[in-house]
Amino acid sequence: MDQAMDINAFEGRIVKMEVDYTATCDEKIPLCKEMAKDESKFNEALEVLLQLEKQTRIGADMVSSGRVLIAIVQICYEARNWNYLNEYVTILVKRRSQSKQAVAKMIQECCTYVDQTPDKETKLKLIDTLRTVTEGKIYVEVERARLTKMLADIREADGDVTGAATIMEELQVETYGTMDKREKVELILEQMRLCLAKQDFVRTQIIAKKINIKFFNDAEQQDLKLKYYDLMIRLDKDSSFIKTSRHYLAVVDSDMIAQEAEKRQKMMIYAVLYCILSPYDNEQVDMMHNLSKNKLLEELPVYKELLRLFMCKELINFDALCTVYGTELNTFDIFNQETSHGKKCWTELKNRLIEHNVRIISNYYTRINLKRMAELLDLSEGECEEYLSRMVNTGTLKVKTDRPAGIIHFSQKKTASEVLNDWAFGLNELMNLVNKTCHLINKEECINNVMPAPVAGGVAAPSTAS
Repeated sequence: MDQAMDINAFEGRIVKMEVDYTATCDEKIPLCKEMAKDESKFNEALEVLLQLEKQTRIGADMVSSGRVLIAIVQICYEARNWNYLNEYVTILVKRRSQSKQAVAKMIQECCTYVDQTPDKETKLKLIDTLRTVTEGKIYVEVERARLTKMLADIREADGDVTGAATIMEELQVETYGTMDKREKVELILEQMRLCLAKQDFVRTQIIAKKINIKFFNDAEQQDLKLKYYDLMIRLDKDSSFIKTSRHYLAVVDSDMIAQEAEKRQKMMIYAVLYCILSPYDNEQVDMMHNLSKNKLLEELPVYKELLRLFMCKELINFDALCTVYGTELNTFDIFNQETSHGKKCWTELKNRLIEHNVRIISNYYTRINLKRMAELLDLSEGECEEYLSRMVNTGTLKVKTDRPAGIIHFSQKKTASEVLNDWAFGLNELMNLVNKTCHLINKEECINNVMPAPVAGGVAAPSTAS
């Protein structure tokens, strides 16, 4: 037979085909499949194919070798002999000089049999066999990932969430070069979901960083975008209110809910509420201004006004706020008093309001009596001192307290660079003033030298020159 050259796509090198067994395979494979239908000749048919597999493998005919491997597993499947199927898959993969391309085709064929197994035990055994023979083999990494997902689903259905998460965590999906990007993201999202289910928040945060959110800019990936942000909201809602607010705002901007006005408005409300609950800093102030400029907020006048209250430089009374907005706020899960999260959010709302009032007072007073400040905040003196201490510790305010006199001094401690800048600015102003003064003096002198001296009676004085 003519010699031919074939390219091994998995190894990236040219492999010399010693003999072309295409015609032999066309002849023997159908005969062996027909022979295997007779139980007495089942083993004989497999032996014939095993001999042919050896010939194609030694002859480096990868195409024919793949056909033979597929034929062997098909015969075992059609006979419903699952033990033989597991055994032959293990044997064929381990054979010397076995073609990667042929193995990949056989594994792909076997993966289609997983859902055809008669019972759960058989299914688990087949999955275990296929995962074992594909371990560490890059050319079947996609098939191994899909099998792992199947196994994790079975473990989760049995109630073993921790076991399912452990199985999924071993997959480094982001490194798979042959897997479609969408499928990668789906598997990473599944890893995040299982880690959240077992409350492993640190690992969930690590896994979430494997996804580049620019991927969701594609209109075809909006379903995955919603799933991703739903998981991120569950992850961050107790640990970071500002991040949760950003997640809800990202959902508002999603194309999938653009036509769902009611859901979009609800997401916008959550974005506003979580922003208000966030501790005061530059990010929170920036987020408030961005939300206030959002056109969708025009459809929500109640929450637009609530946001304005926390942005303006006016004191807010908590009891009055509860009277006006309490009923409305309690309709949302975020303030559900029957949950620990709802109780926490309501407490944080009061804390943010008091901290806002303290900042407003510090803007209008350089010093104030502690008793008077407690009256303005509607707190006891002890609670007032507690809030002041908390804000000083976080760096929000610079406060000095004269406890014997009960006086609160609001002061801004300047850094060395700020002091130096102020000194340089003052020196510059001083020099400008000196230069201007010198200029005016010179101007007056010039004017006085040019003009003649006035004479009594309007007659010029006689010259004294001889």
